[in-house]
Amino acid sequence: MAALHDKFGRAITDLRISVTDRCNYKCVYCRTGNEGALYGDLPFSDYLRMARVLVGMGITKVRLTGGEPLLRNGVVDFVRGLAQVESREPLDIALTTNGHLLADLAQPLKDAGLSRVTVSMDAVDPDRFTRITRVPGGFDHVLAGIRAAKRAGLGPVKVNGVLLRGFNEGQIIPFGMFAREEGVVLRFIEFMPLEEDRTWSPSTVVTLDEILARMAEYLPLVEIPRGASETARRYRFEDGIGEIGIIAPVSHPFCGHCSRIRITSDGKIRTCLFSVWDHDLHAQMRRGASDEELAEFIRGVVQKKEERHHIGEADFVHASRTMVHIGG
Repeated sequence: MAALHDKFGRAITDLRISVTDRCNYKCVYCRTGNEGALYGDLPFSDYLRMARVLVGMGITKVRLTGGEPLLRNGVVDFVRGLAQVESREPLDIALTTNGHLLADLAQPLKDAGLSRVTVSMDAVDPDRFTRITRVPGGFDHVLAGIRAAKRAGLGPVKVNGVLLRGFNEGQIIPFGMFAREEGVVLRFIEFMPLEEDRTWSPSTVVTLDEILARMAEYLPLVEIPRGASETARRYRFEDGIGEIGIIAPVSHPFCGHCSRIRITSDGKIRTCLFSVWDHDLHAQMRRGASDEELAEFIRGVVQKKEERHHIGEADFVHASRTMVHIGG
């Protein structure tokens, strides 16, 4: 099959599959704390077929997301199935998790074929962590998961922290210290308007420039070259110990090099986090579409991929789903 390109000439090589919109955390920047899953899950065999078709179209990286993907029984077997998909080059299989259940699953996931893991962790102070996640005692579970992932060789282990003014901007330097001490790659993410209670405003965003200035008070940083489609601007500490990255879609958008599409837990394709519509791939499967017909449907959807988001602009329209119901 011909490789996927959108109408702006961007090659589509990265696929994110949300295997559930259920989550055992209620992070304040994501959830209201009142709503649960809204869309449901599909059998893993359906996600596997979708992935197989997309890998045949040039996808080289598959990331499993949620919700919290480790809540699903069978996720290890699903990773094993993905690892067996025929591809033009070894398939890079990654997973994003809140880490709460990772300690017991890190080694089985590695053995099944998982390449890398990213852990969402928004504070390195246990009390502040609880305030953000609304899960007492969760910090110790997440730390154990990070360390288990390192032991299993799921590296480099990345830790993603969403910064939200008024909650955890004071954690910037402690995060830097944590990355150096634990030997993980740190990624700060600017807060985006994808939360359930629609409280986002520009004033809540801790920007890339602010993060860099604050971290420089601790230790100087040196920028590292990155690939065109990488979402993070990457830096290492001047003494060579530790790396941080900053994903800054609000203050420094990177839409011009976007290589991603997403499949939601109920089998819809989303061409952008901020899409205002979905494209029902699973409905095509229910109607009995062949793999070739699925590929043709996907190709048509990719031609509708948005040029960019409009965060902070007068014409910005909220995405039709919030983050937990899209997949990170």
